[in-house]
Amino acid sequence: MTPAAELLLEGREVTKTFGGLAALSDVSLTIRRGEIYGLIGPNGAGKTSLFNCLTGLYRPDGGEFLLEGKSLAGLKPHAVANRGIARTFQNIRLFANMTALENVMVGRHARSRTGVLGAILRTPGARAEEAAIREHAQRLLAYVGLERQSGSLAKELPYGDQRRLEIARALATEPKLLALDEPAAGMNATETAAMRALMTRIRDDGVTLLLIEHDVALVMGLCDRVAVLDYGRKIAEGTPAEVQGNPAVIEAYLGAGMAA
Repeated sequence: MTPAAELLLEGREVTKTFGGLAALSDVSLTIRRGEIYGLIGPNGAGKTSLFNCLTGLYRPDGGEFLLEGKSLAGLKPHAVANRGIARTFQNIRLFANMTALENVMVGRHARSRTGVLGAILRTPGARAEEAAIREHAQRLLAYVGLERQSGSLAKELPYGDQRRLEIARALATEPKLLALDEPAAGMNATETAAMRALMTRIRDDGVTLLLIEHDVALVMGLCDRVAVLDYGRKIAEGTPAEVQGNPAVIEAYLGAGMAA
């Protein structure tokens, strides 16, 4: 059993159905502080549905998630973010006609204290907070390697830069857990290596990572532990070596060649 002090996120028998089809069936998992936890499985296995249940986009039909021992049941996405969970999406969701800096500032505004009235009246406190948000966003752009693109529109950035920008925006909310949905999808080998280095740095700087990724080599070389979903059920969980050697995983997803 994982000690309570090490346990960051717990999923307890999470179930989600759509029209009688079970996207998730009694999925339980535990994620420890400071680890990179991978979630893999065939297309349609339920990985993104699990992310959506975790972050409040879907309401589970059964079970619950707990962050630091406190239930997230019934919370809307903004409330889940305020608790300390941020995410990116499989299909990049940026504000295309806003600059890179403005995109990150949007994420940071989730932590702002200025009310609507203060923002309208441009009070000294509101102006000071806005300046602090801008400065913090600049630091995050530098952190992900986009400091020179701060004034570029999001839609003008190369694909790999858009991925990093989405991560910067998520980090602006100061998450305890960062959930990444296929961050290396569509990347070449050089871009994938840079993304791996960024994820390692984020973990080393104190943010726990939950990762969906189809690049099995990346997952197995990066993650501390891995869970495997198939038809909405968790069929395996363990270290990368344990998962790669699991007969059920080999049959359902990896195949003998990939496992080797």
